[in-house]
Amino acid sequence: MPKAITYKANSVIYFRGDVGDKIYILKAGRISLNSNDIETGQDIHDHIQTGEFFGVKSAMGKYPREETALVLTDASVIAFTVPEFEQLVATNTRVIMKMLKVFSNQLRRMHAKVSSLLAQEEESDPEEGLYRIGEYYLRKKEYSKARYAFNKYLTYYPAGRFHQDANKFAQTAEAYLLKYGTGKGPATAGLATAPPSAAAASPAGNSARDSSSGLSNVAQKYYDAVSTFSQQKYAEALAAFKRIAESRDDEEYTVKSLFEIGRCLYTMGQYDASIRHFTGFVQRYPGSPDLKDALFYVGQSYQRKGETERAGSFYSKILSMEPVEDGLKRKVQKAIRSLEQEA
Repeated sequence: MPKAITYKANSVIYFRGDVGDKIYILKAGRISLNSNDIETGQDIHDHIQTGEFFGVKSAMGKYPREETALVLTDASVIAFTVPEFEQLVATNTRVIMKMLKVFSNQLRRMHAKVSSLLAQEEESDPEEGLYRIGEYYLRKKEYSKARYAFNKYLTYYPAGRFHQDANKFAQTAEAYLLKYGTGKGPATAGLATAPPSAAAASPAGNSARDSSSGLSNVAQKYYDAVSTFSQQKYAEALAAFKRIAESRDDEEYTVKSLFEIGRCLYTMGQYDASIRHFTGFVQRYPGSPDLKDALFYVGQSYQRKGETERAGSFYSKILSMEPVEDGLKRKVQKAIRSLEQEA
């Protein structure tokens, strides 16, 4: 049964780095979640509102706490085990909505930090800036964020200068996340302080992975297909992504592969097929993190077909869907400028 617990002011419910299976909802009092800014190292204090939950991600994900929960005034909380919380969520829509709101706000903050870091690199090289963000998170063992950054790099720069290393490190981040959780794991070899050499190992080597990598078989196939795409073997990559999507062995990689199928079709010049595919993708997965990118490829396809008005409407739609990541925003703005030049 959920347990009511009271805490005195200045006590600590849990410390950053602790491992625990409890999820809390604040009933009364004031609690601050204290962590460090990923960019400046300064302290961050997120105050929990009455009725809000905390400790969910680490408890359900079974990885160390990312913050310290400090009691500011005498407080009362309700502590749930993971099964108890899952039962509560299953029968209470309001809790689900609060979860979505909190996670959405946290994701926005993360995006804002990524955008800020990207902005610092914009003057010199946005491509390298995005790649360096992935390296930054990987060094800090923030594996989910590192995977996110490297995957975005592979989306925005499929044949970019760092695609071989980005593909390799995306796999490493995913494997370490599954094996160690956030904040633990060994140091990652090969994180350079200088740009990776163009003479890096051949992407073809990615397929010869040791089973100790920690990646599932489906994940390995997906990253092999990404590597094939980066080598500009688009038809081969398309076939590989289709096999992953059709197998439906892993929902996450099914959705990722469906997005990549549309990207392959666009890159191969099959614009009508790309529009149809991405339209179906958007309708089926409106919550996908690749939603805006899918709309961008639809706009690009219409632009390639000479239907500039329809292309422009998709670009405008993307810019209205705040927040828009810096890399995508630059691409959309560039596309709009090219439409204006064509007019």
